[in-house]
Amino acid sequence: MIRPTVAAVRLDALQHNARAVRRMLGTTATSPQIIAVVKANAYGHGAAQAGLAFESAGCDWLACADIAEGVALRRAGVSIPILIFGALSVSDLDGIFDHQLTPTVSTPAAARALEAAAAERQVAVDCHLKIDTGMNRLGFRHDNLGRTMPAVLASPHLRFTTVYSHCATADEPESHFLDEQRAAFDRACAHLGAMGLRKIRRHFANSASMLRDSRTWYDAVRPGLALYGIVPPPLQAADLELRPALSLVSRIVAVKGVRAGESSGYGRRWRAHEAGTIAIVPAGYADGLDTRLANRGVALVRERRVPIVGSVCMDMITVDVTGLDVSPGDEVVIIGQQGNEEITAREMAAAIGAIPWEVVCRLGSRIERQYEGA
Repeated sequence: MIRPTVAAVRLDALQHNARAVRRMLGTTATSPQIIAVVKANAYGHGAAQAGLAFESAGCDWLACADIAEGVALRRAGVSIPILIFGALSVSDLDGIFDHQLTPTVSTPAAARALEAAAAERQVAVDCHLKIDTGMNRLGFRHDNLGRTMPAVLASPHLRFTTVYSHCATADEPESHFLDEQRAAFDRACAHLGAMGLRKIRRHFANSASMLRDSRTWYDAVRPGLALYGIVPPPLQAADLELRPALSLVSRIVAVKGVRAGESSGYGRRWRAHEAGTIAIVPAGYADGLDTRLANRGVALVRERRVPIVGSVCMDMITVDVTGLDVSPGDEVVIIGQQGNEEITAREMAAAIGAIPWEVVCRLGSRIERQYEGA
């Protein structure tokens, strides 16, 4: 039996978005490649299905967070190269070799562990090298390469084909730090070249920097959110027609009247100012809905925006449907379009002071993903 709360994912929208990015980047042999980011279950959309859709749309690579995610993509049938972003120093590295995954070397410990594993197997492994240009997470410091790189570059079983970095403020147009990071990245690449790492490919841009500045495109870009049809706020993408790929839909399971002064939900955080009608919808924080949606968020019922009231409970929310003729079984759109009205993940995030990445990534595993438009 299917729960009434489901996430509908349009695979044709994912492919459309990938092709729109390709047109923006250009279609010549020297145009940047597309590394489609499918970590965190493809931002809640389903990694296997999204990965195969991006591959069929012509993306050159996929990228994910760790080896386990990469292995799952291979088992799903993905054949294009897969880049592993995460740290490797404490990982079981067998999957790198058994499933032809491309690791990132971002720490001395990772280089040592990967070199030892490759030497044991008597193979050389292609790697991407990550440079920290100011994010201060993973990566070799851009201003300390003379000290850290000689031992890494001397690893006989590691072939460094590509170098990359990670943007910290690409979605903040008023910040100049993107320019500072790009300049640091250019200096780091030049330094690596002087150390013997020549003719190496480069990638730097996430969705936001890809949209902001073509100078960050280099040899490849790493779009994530944009491929799912969401422009990173507060940016706009007037020249890039994107289609949101995911809708979150449920159905009313109960309708009841409330009298003036009565409340709904834990903590009695909402009270009816006058007699009205509320409806119960079986989706809650166990499904990934943020508790801050209470008395801030909206849903669509009968092509009307209705407020989410009371508290977001573990398994259900309550919406105020006063003045509407509703019945159990009526469709409720939490993210997506109904008639001429639409609620986007970006709008939902803004209502609760969050980010759209969080909204879609948090959708729970008990929500069935239904795939359309294959």
